Amino acid sequence: MNVEKRDGRGAVGQRAPRSGGRTTAQRTTRDTTAATDRREGTRARGAREFPTQGSAALRPAERTRTTGATTPRLRVAPPPPIRVPRAPFVGLILVLVVGGVLGILAVNTKINENAFRLEKLQQQQAKLDVDQQELKKEIAEQNDPGNLTANARKLGLVESEDPAYIRLPDGATIGVPHPAEGAPSVTSQQGNGG
Repeated sequence: MNVEKRDGRGAVGQRAPRSGGRTTAQRTTRDTTAATDRREGTRARGAREFPTQGSAALRPAERTRTTGATTPRLRVAPPPPIRVPRAPFVGLILVLVVGGVLGILAVNTKINENAFRLEKLQQQQAKLDVDQQELKKEIAEQNDPGNLTANARKLGLVESEDPAYIRLPDGATIGVPHPAEGAPSVTSQQGNGG
C-alpha cells in the first residue's frame, strides 16, 4: 500500500484537515506573521532569537549589540598582593633552629654530668653499706655474754654477790647495797698503770 493513500493525502505536501483544525497553508501564513511580531517584540527586550527553519534552528542566533551608552558592570577588585620581607623570617627560623640545637646539647650535657655524679654516689653508698655491715657484726660480737664479762674484767670491775635493786615507779631501793669484794683482774691493773 502506498504511504500517500494510507495517510489520505491526495496531493503531494497537502494533508486533509483534521476535525476542527487548520490546513497547512493556513498554518504557515498565520505562523509567519505571529513569528515576525514576536521577533520584533523580543528584539526590543534584548532576548535571544532562535531561528525555526533548517539547520539554523539548532543553534541560537547572535544578537546584535546596540552601541548605546550602557553602564559598565562593577565588580570588587582583588586586594593588592602583600609582600612580606623574607630576611626577618629566615633569620627567625635560623635563630629557632640554632637555639633548639644548643638547648638539646645543654640538656644532654647536664644529663651526662648527673649520670657521672649518680654513679659516684652509688659507689659511695655501696662502700657505706659494707662498713655498716662490718660495724653491726662487731657490735653483735661485743654483745655476746662471754665478751661482756671479759671486757668488764679488763676495766677492773668485780662481780657482786648480793646486788640491790631500785624500783622505778617510786624510786624505792630493794635490798641493801654492799661493795663487791674480790681482787681486780691482772689485766685491769696493767691498764691502769699499776
